[in-house]
Amino acid sequence: MRPIERPRSMAEEVANRIRHAIIEGDFGLGEVLSERQLAEKLNVSKTPVREALAQLRMEGLVNIYPQRGVTVFTLSAREIRDICELRYALEEAALRHAVDRQPKELVEKLTVVVEAMEKAHAAEDERAYLNADTDYHQVFFECCDNVYLESTYKLYVGKLAALRTHISRMPDHTRHSDEEHHQMLELIRAHDLSACLRLLKRHIDRVSTTYAENVSDITAAASELSKA
Repeated sequence: MRPIERPRSMAEEVANRIRHAIIEGDFGLGEVLSERQLAEKLNVSKTPVREALAQLRMEGLVNIYPQRGVTVFTLSAREIRDICELRYALEEAALRHAVDRQPKELVEKLTVVVEAMEKAHAAEDERAYLNADTDYHQVFFECCDNVYLESTYKLYVGKLAALRTHISRMPDHTRHSDEEHHQMLELIRAHDLSACLRLLKRHIDRVSTTYAENVSDITAAASELSKA
């Protein structure tokens, strides 16, 4: 007997559309969102939009200010430091387990992703590159054989992807990121996990430093709204 596939609700579809718009940078960090305008653009009523925004708030992708409005999330330099520390803790644990439990699959999957990165880079397709960047780190969790690590990471993957889009616009960030992804794969192939983890930490810490240097630009909208 075939299981019945539950159709996606309107609110889930709306949430998916808005989530992708945030991740892909169509909405800037800290940007004010209008329920009415979102409903008009998506040709739906305000109800599924409101439900979708509530879901995205749970994912940390939007902030909702009662009686005042909604903004795309934005983070202070301190919050960026905190989320980068959490990200490293999760990725370090996942990578250690992946190397120990599924090393062959880990290398095979990372190799496929790196090839996709090379194609995207050569084609100057920033969106494809950023998607592959997200996939690269997701592989650690796919191969770690720990459902709790994987499910915890999923709570933050959308926010991390949106930050990745923002950071990619900073000078030289994508070039450094590309080099580090290749180097980490080579270190995994060489069974040098310690060196790979040191590089992973520098890779993640650089996000924190870059964001902190530019944090004032993207917090302005949320800051002004919170004062209203």
